[in-house]
Amino acid sequence: MISISSKGIAMQKAVGSLLLSLGVSLAGAETPPKVPPAKNQARAPAKVPAKVTAKAPAKVPLKATAAVLPATLAALPLAEAHLGTDELAIAERVHKGHLPCELGASVQVEADARQPGYFDVRGKGFRYRMHPVTTTTGAIRLEDKKAGAVWLQLANKSMLMDQNKGRRIADECAHPEQVAVANAMKLNPPPSLIDTTGMGRKD
Repeated sequence: MISISSKGIAMQKAVGSLLLSLGVSLAGAETPPKVPPAKNQARAPAKVPAKVTAKAPAKVPLKATAAVLPATLAALPLAEAHLGTDELAIAERVHKGHLPCELGASVQVEADARQPGYFDVRGKGFRYRMHPVTTTTGAIRLEDKKAGAVWLQLANKSMLMDQNKGRRIADECAHPEQVAVANAMKLNPPPSLIDTTGMGRKD
């Protein structure tokens, strides 16, 4: 009986050792091996900023453009026409400089060196761009047709008129040469246009 017990005990120990070794092997198989981290991991690509799309310019209504165009064209300076030989000859006879007028007014007449025959006529509250025109009376006449202004130069005086309003802007304006003529006319009045010979006489 003792020998059987010893064999049984030995067998039990052998079986226990086998089961223990199997349990360790199974535990090692179930545990996954640790993988060391990679030294050179690929970095995520940097985000590229989205492109900003330029906004299309706002469309201008066709009606608004059509309304603005005439006013824009009207504001543009018009090309001045070249004058003929007759007008240029008249321009040579225009009195230039500062001309005092009646009631304390005055007119400044300046020739435009860049545009022969054209004059800048200005004073308090007005400024005109004028050029000579031919007349049948022999008087020197400058006009600003756009403004409706006329500068009339006679032998003894000059005057500035507004034809649109039918009034004189400045009168009795005189250059020194005109003053000399006016004084001479006072000393020697020109003959009257009406012949009074024999008027008032009794037969």
